[in-house]
Amino acid sequence: KSVVAAAEAAAISKLTITEQDGILYIAGTSTKNEAKDAVWNALGEIDSSYAASDININVQVAGLAVGTALTVATEKSNLNIRKEPSTEGAIIGKAAKGEFVILVDQTSDEWWKVKNSKGEEGYAYSRYLKA
Repeated sequence: KSVVAAAEAAAISKLTITEQDGILYIAGTSTKNEAKDAVWNALGEIDSSYAASDININVQVAGLAVGTALTVATEKSNLNIRKEPSTEGAIIGKAAKGEFVILVDQTSDEWWKVKNSKGEEGYAYSRYLKA
């Protein structure tokens, strides 16, 4: 309930909340990271590892301009930059927590193409990027 309440309070556009086969799906878009973060933070309050298999959150920040500086917002570790937009993609670079990367393309809701300070360009999981 707390994750759904956070999504509703964040004024996320195109918000959809559905349940299928015991999995809760929350999706929508926002123009502000704060809305996306509110939902993820609510999940973090009940599952700090974000490993819940009964919830799927897909709230994305839309409309960021190419060249936007994004802050790496991982919990502790470095952010992997991958050759392909998948956890199966080879790691071709990293960016430290708090470091800036440059947005190259919002290729999908989950994976954005970025460039780090070393010029390494690849895909990073958008959950860990803040405008």
